[in-house]
Amino acid sequence: MNIYDFDVTAENGEKYSLERYKGKVLLIVNTATKCGLAGQFSELEELYQKYHSQGLEILGFPSDQFKQELTTGNEAAEACRLTYGVTFPMHDIIKVNGEEAHPLFQYLTEKTKGFLGKNVKWNFTKFLVDRDGNVVERFAPTDKPSKFEKEIAKLL
Repeated sequence: MNIYDFDVTAENGEKYSLERYKGKVLLIVNTATKCGLAGQFSELEELYQKYHSQGLEILGFPSDQFKQELTTGNEAAEACRLTYGVTFPMHDIIKVNGEEAHPLFQYLTEKTKGFLGKNVKWNFTKFLVDRDGNVVERFAPTDKPSKFEKEIAKLL
């Protein structure tokens, strides 16, 4: 099993397989537009612009599990575009912890451990996935994207 075995739902309601990104380096992020860490959207977008042509995809997954997100994935994506200039793919709102967590995040947290063990500690937890669909590393919510740019570049 790897990352390509999962289906996700885009902000517009389109369901698709992550196999769409086969051969790409992925940075999967649980996001929240009303979070104090939302400024990271700008840094994520900078990375996306810098490395997208080399095979980087950043996938944003809004979650209201920490009570800091808008009502729908579409509203969250629109806020990201207007406020932070986000152009990377955004998705429908999901849960990232517990029995109702999206299967993708159940898998990501099984493959990596964070400060709170398997659970996602907070918004802006980031998961780096290599070109073969293997989860390589988890970065904490407070880890700014510039802090691990070298790890991304190495996988590209």
